[in-house]
Amino acid sequence: MSMQAYRLFADGPRFDDVEEPTPQSGEVIIKIAGAGACHSDLHAIDYIANPKSFFTPPFTLGHENTGWVHAMGAGVTTLRIGEPVAIYGAWGCGTCSACVIGAESYCHHQATMRGGGLGFDGGMAAYMRVPAARYCIPLGDLEPRDAAPLSDAGLTPYHAIKRSLQLLTPDATVVVIGIGGLGHMAIQMLHTLCAARIIAVDVAADKLLLAAKLGADETLLAGDEVRERFFALTNKQRADVVLDFVGAQSTIDFGRRVVRPNGDLSIVGLGGGGLLFAQGKVPWGARVSTPFYGTINELREVIALAARGRIHAHVTRFALADAPKAYEAMREGTLEGRAVICPNGVEST
Repeated sequence: MSMQAYRLFADGPRFDDVEEPTPQSGEVIIKIAGAGACHSDLHAIDYIANPKSFFTPPFTLGHENTGWVHAMGAGVTTLRIGEPVAIYGAWGCGTCSACVIGAESYCHHQATMRGGGLGFDGGMAAYMRVPAARYCIPLGDLEPRDAAPLSDAGLTPYHAIKRSLQLLTPDATVVVIGIGGLGHMAIQMLHTLCAARIIAVDVAADKLLLAAKLGADETLLAGDEVRERFFALTNKQRADVVLDFVGAQSTIDFGRRVVRPNGDLSIVGLGGGGLLFAQGKVPWGARVSTPFYGTINELREVIALAARGRIHAHVTRFALADAPKAYEAMREGTLEGRAVICPNGVEST
């Protein structure tokens, strides 16, 4: 039986008919509730024709997925049919020292590190094949369509924050750059996990209003004088932690100029900027990192935060047929929170 899928080809994304998957030994088939549309999809779309692209088309888009267990292959005993789950999106080799502790986004064999919607078929279709049951994390009573962003837009900032949590003391300052899909989740997590002063930075005034509602203590509109306004706001004190969810040249330059010596600068966004990391280019002792996804267990922790009502993904639901409209809105910057594609119906059941 065939199904329609929104797939990425060498010449760009389009709809195509593909065969509905059936499970092999150890595999799980998920009936997709929601597939988040991510800015990294736009980077993949724009870069796919480059011979150095990480991913080889064609494949179905959607690497931020939730749904219900539809079928299981031989040997799968930890799930039940109909159970709502989130899908961990970074599929490593499964055998290296990173993978065996659930940190598959840091698989030592990077050539094998792919995932559904990232080289393999993802969730912008009615059904999706997941290669192992360990990637399926129970959602409990959470609404699967609205929980889709937890598997990336939730997991990625949570992982970045945990890496710097020891610096986020009550007298610390943390800067969150970019209040989009990841940034709006980061604000909520910081507000829950620490008592540090949270300063949100974005180019859009409406995004800053959202940040303030979610727990940011201060907001700054990005622009030519944002660094001067930052230091005026902090009485010339630098930030202990900077979380850059944009990764453009302007945001990286801002981040390296406001982070304190021995502080943390985490560049999470894929905006194409770069950083010359050498003596004199960043404050002494500052740690620069490029966090990617998080661990399987951290996804469980993110789901627990959502189940306790501490975080909530702001989503706009789209039917599968409207997936191109979702990506267009992302390019235009008109979305609040995250776009979620719902192949099996937009309305909750």
